[in-house]
Amino acid sequence: MLQALGAAAIDADAISRATTAPGGAAIPLIAERFGPEFITSEGALDRERMRERAYAHPEARRELEQIIHPLVGQEIARQVQAAEAAGARCIVFDIPLLVESGRWRAQVERVLVVDCEPETQVARVVARSALAPEQVRAIIAAQAPRALRLAAADLVICNEGLTLEALRNEVEQAARSFGL
Repeated sequence: MLQALGAAAIDADAISRATTAPGGAAIPLIAERFGPEFITSEGALDRERMRERAYAHPEARRELEQIIHPLVGQEIARQVQAAEAAGARCIVFDIPLLVESGRWRAQVERVLVVDCEPETQVARVVARSALAPEQVRAIIAAQAPRALRLAAADLVICNEGLTLEALRNEVEQAARSFGL
């Protein structure tokens, strides 16, 4: 919605997924560090296997992040440069792990958090990813608590029970405060 209002959007999660897709820059490094059994026959990260490993062994998660995060950072820098060269008035970073990383808050002017109740979040992830609810809860438990995300926010949009039109109105108000 912010893009439709003129913002350039950079999606860190999409960039991360691209690094672990077939031919992605992280694939050789993941195969070297974790073994070829963590790569699918199509050449992508075996997300299910890695998810099990990463949540059973926190050091594996850190090692995976040490591979992926620098690659994501390089691509974000490239996209920022392109957006600035194109004259973007506002660049929106969609960064799911903003609070966990500890470094992003200092690099952005403002933080907008789109929030909902935890059970709504679980239901939405289950519908989108076909993961079991207990898997989604485990993933959420490994992330920064909701209270920390809200504390990091300069602006919060509560997306609980809103119609698409009501959400669009909230986003338009936020966009005006960002100069869009």
